[in-house]
Amino acid sequence: MHSHYDEDQDIMPDFGEHVDNGIFEQILEMDDDDKREFSKSLVTNFFDQAEETFVKIEEILNNNKLDNGKRLETLSSLGHFLKGSSATLGFNKIRDSCQVIQQYGHKLTVDGAAEPNEQVCLEKIKAALKTARNDKDVLADMMLNETHGFFQPDDE
Repeated sequence: MHSHYDEDQDIMPDFGEHVDNGIFEQILEMDDDDKREFSKSLVTNFFDQAEETFVKIEEILNNNKLDNGKRLETLSSLGHFLKGSSATLGFNKIRDSCQVIQQYGHKLTVDGAAEPNEQVCLEKIKAALKTARNDKDVLADMMLNETHGFFQPDDE
């Protein structure tokens, strides 16, 4: 058996609040076969992309040589970029943390109110990065773990 998704019963595991099942099922419907190569590659590529983006965010957060305004602008665009990718796959919790990064990068709270204190914005982004990274690790384990993940390694 290649995945824990049983097409006969059309049952998908419950990823809880991590995943929008409706969106993720649409991704799974694009697969040509039961090996789920297409959807698995999308998910694997997303996790790689997310980690690369997290590293960039961390580097910018730790780079005190840059002007705070420039840092926040760059952080906002990285948050926006990853928010789009995670939303496309239905990865809600990662999307929500990226929204926080995007908003505070624009010096706005999650409710859209102005947050003029750049240091507060950087701290909120740092906290959102930690949450996003943790959620990515939890979801990657649910999806790709070799023994219990949704996508199982190919049997050679």
